Amino acid sequence: MGEQTPAQIDDLPKPESHSLPPIETPKPRQDSSDADPEIPHAPQNPSKIPIRPQKIRKLSTSTEKPSISLPSVDDSSASASSSLALCASTAKNRRRSASQASRALPLIMKPLTVEGEIESAIRHLRAADPVLALLIDTLPPPEFTERLPPFHALAKSILYQQLALKAGTTIYNRFMALCGGSDSVSPDTVLTLTPQQLKQIGVSGRKASYIYDLANKYKSGILSDDMVVKMDDKSLFTMLTMVKGIGSWSVQMFMMFSLQRPDILPVSDLGVRKGVQILYGLDELPKPSQLEQLCEKWRPYRSVGAWYMWRITDAKAAAQGGAGSGGLEGGVVQPLQQIETRQDGHQHQLQFVEPVNGIGNMGRAPLDGNR
Repeated sequence: MGEQTPAQIDDLPKPESHSLPPIETPKPRQDSSDADPEIPHAPQNPSKIPIRPQKIRKLSTSTEKPSISLPSVDDSSASASSSLALCASTAKNRRRSASQASRALPLIMKPLTVEGEIESAIRHLRAADPVLALLIDTLPPPEFTERLPPFHALAKSILYQQLALKAGTTIYNRFMALCGGSDSVSPDTVLTLTPQQLKQIGVSGRKASYIYDLANKYKSGILSDDMVVKMDDKSLFTMLTMVKGIGSWSVQMFMMFSLQRPDILPVSDLGVRKGVQILYGLDELPKPSQLEQLCEKWRPYRSVGAWYMWRITDAKAAAQGGAGSGGLEGGVVQPLQQIETRQDGHQHQLQFVEPVNGIGNMGRAPLDGNR
């Protein structure tokens, strides 16, 4: 083989220059903020989709912040806070008004010893109940006089329970002497007395426990004379029936004749029930629920109405047995002088004594013995 000429060399096959990819010169990286928004047409990673709203939100907050809902959120919060504050204030005012009303209640319920209250009660009963008005016209007006301090009166009512007037008076006088006199009857004095001392003056062990329980409730602050006087009827009834030996009838008698409360109706009292039966000509003794309905029209002076029922019962007994304080003639109560002379004594017995015998006794304890 001879040497090849340049022309022959040119005719030889040459390697393809496009067999290797051309080397690309790296382009300078551009900031995404300067990129043309129309260039990226290739499919993007779905994970990058939330990024664009972030950039838009970032840009929009700088220009549209005053008009975004942030101020309305603040306004809503402020409005809600104002509404809550207003509701709280209204509720507080209502609670305060209710509290003030409850504290003012005893002032509204004037005792029957206040001047003019008996006259107001009689006018109301005459207008509300024409049948009772006939009885009122035949009797002198009732008298409700102030008596002992509440603690003393409650202790006395316990001592007189289930005793005749004479026996109860004897024991009560001994009790006062043991305490050092009427003015010395107090919770502290009672708690210094021993059961043996009380037994020597005729007080049973059961009654002694009742008196001690009353004194201890005063001593602990659960009760006080001031609280008793200022409580409304319902609260006082609840508090006093918590004392051992003091039942609903005893509390009602205490409220009527010691506190002179105007609207007390002892629905279980035999004398009141008998009086209502006589007044309205009922065939049977009314039940407590029936008595409540019949005497509803007497409100707010049912205490005075009850007083007249004791009087008519007493008069009925006098007409039948000759031992009462009045008589019946032609179905109408005819008052006798004994009504006035025995009135205070009967109220005294009504308040503290729970007689067992005699339908003519005013303030008869309930038939079931619930005192």
